[in-house]
Amino acid sequence: MRGGRMMSYIEILRERPDMVSPGVSACQGCGGELVLRRVMQLAGDNTILCVPPGCMAGSGVVGWNYNSGMKVPVHIPLLDNTASFMSGLSHFYERSGRSDVNIVAVAGDGATADCGFQSLSGAAERGEKMLYVCYDNEGYMNTGYQRSSTTTEGSRTSTTPLGDAICGKQQPQKYLPLILAMHGVEYCATATPWNMKDMVEKIQKGLAASKRGFAYIHVFTPCPTGWSFPQDQTIEVSKKAVKSNMFPLWEKDASGYTLNYKNNDPIKVAEFTKGIGKFKRLSPEQMESIQHAADERYATVCALAAMHG
Repeated sequence: MRGGRMMSYIEILRERPDMVSPGVSACQGCGGELVLRRVMQLAGDNTILCVPPGCMAGSGVVGWNYNSGMKVPVHIPLLDNTASFMSGLSHFYERSGRSDVNIVAVAGDGATADCGFQSLSGAAERGEKMLYVCYDNEGYMNTGYQRSSTTTEGSRTSTTPLGDAICGKQQPQKYLPLILAMHGVEYCATATPWNMKDMVEKIQKGLAASKRGFAYIHVFTPCPTGWSFPQDQTIEVSKKAVKSNMFPLWEKDASGYTLNYKNNDPIKVAEFTKGIGKFKRLSPEQMESIQHAADERYATVCALAAMHG
């Protein structure tokens, strides 16, 4: 609040210091770096950060000449134990009488949906007090872009090449946000760099919810390098993902599900995939399958939101 009015998200960000080094080695146009900076800007210096191996561990956190790229204590756990590591931290600070410390993870989709899902699911089910943010660039980008379970069907990756024997990923993507929401967590939301106001508000809600239990935010984070699109198109690609219902914006808290962006006139998935290199060999069947998945996902979220008014 300022002068009896609510501060805008721009005013909030303007007043919060950056907790990440001014210069990092992330690729140009990296959505993951933007997510890391905004999460930490809102979490502040009273934070313990965990970043498992991945793009943001290598380019956003490690730093140079024995200096960390972060202005807060940071740990790089294994790919498979981030949430369990954070659980230990959370309990330690609770028992030390320092429950005000923010316990935050910023992790890629591989460390979240695949390798780290067991510990993530366990922490969510137990209601551990933490905020877990997944920057989803649909692949293991830090090691050359291998497919993950969140990779969209038909995508070219180094392990799902475009050829005669196989033409892109053959399986549909795992929709992780709803899986986490169904754990009965304190707070769950989706976000994109396109709608910064929405993302800032959800990070704030997630941080507040993490004092009561488990909070999870899944951020759609397109990767210019791995996906093969121009570096200045990250925000536009994020926008088209929402506009095509590939990535609906919603949240779930104690009052139920809320659809944050009602998309009454969606664009076709073909419009979203246009100009993105990893989709250049989509077959008509794959395009139809992706369109069906997007339509079904949006309808599901709408139905859940309708149940709660």
